[in-house]
Amino acid sequence: MPNINENSIYGRNPVAELFRSESGVDKLYVRKGEWDSTLQEIVAVARSRGVPVTQVTTDALTRMCGKSSHQGVVAIVAEREYTSVADILATAGDAPYLLVAEGVQDPQNLGALLRCAEAAGVHGVIISKHGGTGVTPTAAKASAGASAHIPVARVSSIPNVIEELKKAGLWIYGADAGGQPYYKTEMTGGVAIVVGGEGKGLSRLTKERCDFILSIPMYGKVSSLNVSCAAAVLLTEGAKQRNENN
Repeated sequence: MPNINENSIYGRNPVAELFRSESGVDKLYVRKGEWDSTLQEIVAVARSRGVPVTQVTTDALTRMCGKSSHQGVVAIVAEREYTSVADILATAGDAPYLLVAEGVQDPQNLGALLRCAEAAGVHGVIISKHGGTGVTPTAAKASAGASAHIPVARVSSIPNVIEELKKAGLWIYGADAGGQPYYKTEMTGGVAIVVGGEGKGLSRLTKERCDFILSIPMYGKVSSLNVSCAAAVLLTEGAKQRNENN
């Protein structure tokens, strides 16, 4: 039995979301013994799609994912397939709503960003190849299933992508200190919100290419928010503006 597998997704809700999204699953491991209705449903879907199902001990599941919180099920997923920026724009319609994440290194943060983006109705997320994490199983787990539902493009240069998005008619809003309050800013139409990595924020070139800089006023003793928290605030405001007349 393998030890920790970096391509493992564990937990009942994340694995169920994985199958609902029709993402590629190579194998499914479940705890030996009686299964409740949730595990039975997951196993039934796996078998209907020809995914091999293997019963193993609880200890074996823990070794595979490195944690005891697997809830009796571990899926081994195929490598993540990224999309292209062009494909995201092609499927987004007349008013694309995108999230761009530059240099986010913590997969937990990236997973949280994907979850926020999917909940806000974002059409796609663009992440950087260099200096940032990809959509690893850890990120997928942290996204609570959202990573299976939202297109992600991974690019070499965020500044270059911003220029590409501008040519496509999008307005670019960078999240950084010293900008205008986000709640006083219109974010309708074609929009891309750009957030920077942990501790570093936006790079100089990226910031220079943004049309607007948005800030979140702080009223307590801390001076900033975690990148996923900041993104949640900005994306929710954008979603509200885009849907308030519907």
